[in-house]
Amino acid sequence: MTDRDAETSVPIHPLLAARWSPRALDPGGVVADDQLRAVLEAARWAPSNGNTQPTRFLVGRRGDDTYARLFDLLSRRNQRWAHAAAVLVLLCVVTVNEKGAIPMPEYGAGLAAENLALQAVSEGLVAHQMGGFNREGAKLVFSLPGDVEPQTVIALGTLGDPALLDEERRAKELAPRRRLGLDEIAFTGEWGNPVFRHGV
Repeated sequence: MTDRDAETSVPIHPLLAARWSPRALDPGGVVADDQLRAVLEAARWAPSNGNTQPTRFLVGRRGDDTYARLFDLLSRRNQRWAHAAAVLVLLCVVTVNEKGAIPMPEYGAGLAAENLALQAVSEGLVAHQMGGFNREGAKLVFSLPGDVEPQTVIALGTLGDPALLDEERRAKELAPRRRLGLDEIAFTGEWGNPVFRHGV
């Protein structure tokens, strides 16, 4: 257990406890080919409604054109730290297949993203998912088909020194991790009646 591991009411799997979303990335950090393949394979094997597998990925490695175009789509706030990522991944969903509209594609994408993030932890990497990017721009820049919707950009890399961040982000990076307690999110019988009375 590290000082950044989740504080939980009962033990959970170490991969889950260790997963978080740092912004301090090592600008010289490397994601090896086998690591990148592993995180994408983990995402590929995520569950989806009726095995529709709606998730697609556009992958850029530091220094290539795809990375540069993805970086340009990020909000300025995200650009201030994400430039240190070794890999940027645009996660998209396909919304239609040969049977018609794919049910709950965003739910499938969320499951794939979590698989990717957990595999990243197991590979000694970190992943930070970003909603702050230009979705309409992504559609144009990458000529996405009309049935494809961008969902998030994921920064992959290795953990860096918080001193690399500006003061505001450094404070957030070093702050204790917080979550609502189980008594605030898990109910039984009726809404608001906790399954467990005390949760971390």
